[in-house]
Amino acid sequence: MEIKIALAGNPNSGKTTLFNNLTGSRQRVGNWPGVTVEKKEGPLKGTNDVTIQDLPGIYSLSPYSLEEVVSRNYLVNEKPDAILNIIDGTNIERNLYLTTQLLELGIPVVVAVNMIDLVERNGDKIDLNRLSQELGCPVMAVSALKGKGTKEVAAKAIEVAKKHQVAPIPEIYDKTVMSALSKIESELQMQIDDSMVRWYSVKVFERDERIDEFLKLTDEKKAKIEPIIKKVEETLDDDAESIITSQRYDYIGTIVQHAVKKKGSKHELSVSDKIDKIVTNRILALPIFILVMYVVYTIAMGGTSISIGTIGTDWANDVLFGEIVPNFFGGILTSLQVNDVLYGLIMDGIIGGVGAVLGFVPQILVLFLLLSIMEDVGYMSRVAFIMDRIFRRFGLSGKSFIPMLVATGCGVPGIMASRTIEQDRDRKMTIMTTGFIPCGAKMPIIGLFAGAVFGGSSLVATSAFVIGIAAVIISGIILKKFKAFAGEPAPFVMELPAYHLPSAGNVLRATWERGWSFIKRAGTVILLSSIILWLLQGFGFTDGQFGMVEDNNTSLLANIGNAIAWIFAPIGWVGDMAWKATVATFTGLIAKEEVVNTFGVLYNFSEVSEEGNEIWTLIAQDLTPIAAYSFMIFNLLCAPCFAAMGAIRREMNNTKWTMAAIGYMCLFAYVSALIVYQLVGLAIGEVAFNFWTIVALALLIGVIYLLFRPGYKLKSEALDLKRMQTAK
Repeated sequence: MEIKIALAGNPNSGKTTLFNNLTGSRQRVGNWPGVTVEKKEGPLKGTNDVTIQDLPGIYSLSPYSLEEVVSRNYLVNEKPDAILNIIDGTNIERNLYLTTQLLELGIPVVVAVNMIDLVERNGDKIDLNRLSQELGCPVMAVSALKGKGTKEVAAKAIEVAKKHQVAPIPEIYDKTVMSALSKIESELQMQIDDSMVRWYSVKVFERDERIDEFLKLTDEKKAKIEPIIKKVEETLDDDAESIITSQRYDYIGTIVQHAVKKKGSKHELSVSDKIDKIVTNRILALPIFILVMYVVYTIAMGGTSISIGTIGTDWANDVLFGEIVPNFFGGILTSLQVNDVLYGLIMDGIIGGVGAVLGFVPQILVLFLLLSIMEDVGYMSRVAFIMDRIFRRFGLSGKSFIPMLVATGCGVPGIMASRTIEQDRDRKMTIMTTGFIPCGAKMPIIGLFAGAVFGGSSLVATSAFVIGIAAVIISGIILKKFKAFAGEPAPFVMELPAYHLPSAGNVLRATWERGWSFIKRAGTVILLSSIILWLLQGFGFTDGQFGMVEDNNTSLLANIGNAIAWIFAPIGWVGDMAWKATVATFTGLIAKEEVVNTFGVLYNFSEVSEEGNEIWTLIAQDLTPIAAYSFMIFNLLCAPCFAAMGAIRREMNNTKWTMAAIGYMCLFAYVSALIVYQLVGLAIGEVAFNFWTIVALALLIGVIYLLFRPGYKLKSEALDLKRMQTAK
């Protein structure tokens, strides 16, 4: 008989670490049916009949986010054999809120108190036996990071699942609420399973709309239940949902008082708190974050002796794809005496194009490795907290930073992560701006131009990240002043986990998953587009006849590029580079890595790579520094790849909003590139004063006006303002 164990817990409680520890490499990753929330499951190590289901990290079973809805639907409808509830021992009070809800579901529960090593290091003590008595279910200590106690807690979960050992429902509520819940239970008794009648009665008491829709209560029953709820609200002078929340925390407070002993003064700062006084300081937080990102980009992509990523990329470009691979395949093809067309397709189209992208894999992997370490240590959670204070000033929800943080790896999951934002307007604005953040696929573009034109400058690479954040902030200010996005952002709630040493397994797994996604696209989408690109740039019409061309300026690709290159002339894409830059930009819609791949094909990268970094030299010859920077800005900020556009369509669930989002990104990118090229170029003497300089100046004034103009006031806000003025 197969046993299903659901792993539930708060975000940053160590749930993912425990899941990885229990399942190892035998995980299955996909999406939950009907939604794009990530679904992870896998067999328990050493077994074939025990499946661990990793539920999305949630704070409660209230339907405030799609993750909470997914987790709740699974627990209520699928009814796993047991729930393994992992809680952060260093923040036990907040984590137990979800536990009290899980215990009402009528499913066997085992509580795993994680980070017990940090608890002991802090000098605190958790009486596990007392905690178990208070909750009525098994409670065990684990350290998911170090793998201590994980086998034992899994074995206990299997044991309670086989015995169907359901814990008695804890006495959480006072007599007034319990009396009301008993009456509601009697009304629901015939409609639902007895084991879950308490959970449903609580949800009905809270006026949970989704539960009301599911139960399909008759008007007669609603008429009986509503007075019961109202009577309690009048007696306790609060709304029903707040009453339940308050009494849950009162109950949790009593448990913690009995079972948890804190060392020394309650106000004594932990090591994490002391670190946070510096890294989350109102003045120092942002400079520290920028410095950290500068160091990260220097190590991953900078042109210095400590740039591990650049050393690896240089070797990949110069040796692997410059000598070893071309010489190996070139020798084989020559010995087989293949014709010139097939030889050019394989050597220039496939090896040259795909090799130009794969050459950046070392930089990508180093960057992902450093970001994964920062996430695992706990610093990235602080970054979200830091950015919340900043974002809120510009009308953005602090939760908007989470999708943007995810988008540093890939824009697709970043856009998908926006569903955790409750307010529709905040969610839409986040989707429209998340694409501005440089994702892993855009890193080769940054690396290419930072190396080709700016000597591998770390400042240029870091500025790309800063430009992305600036684009988000400027967009937040401007968009919030329109009716569709007006209103206060939703409140931001997030746990700040204690700092700890990173887990090598977690870091390497996260790095490999992101890196492998990048490599897979090089072997599929980019391979196909490389072949198409080579054919388009290798063939054309000469003297009225169609065939292979020696000069790709006469190719089909050049004809297509030249037909639309005029659009980009105002932002500096001129001369022989105009059509190449235009084509590279449009192929970047297939996948952003394609921008570099296109240049690899157009410059016949595989044939000249023996001389070392020739593609950099050729680009530096074709583009001035300000034109190169303009190209980089446009490609970082314009419409994302087709996969990300698909994610936007799924999350918006509306064609008009999808087109508006993509159109806004393209317009913002063009205006930004135009202002930078024309005005900065004029200031440094690279661009002469012209008509487009006037247009750029007018657009800059327009952007400034949009930033400072009065915003649209919602009716409720307008009424409040009117009352205040009347009162004065």
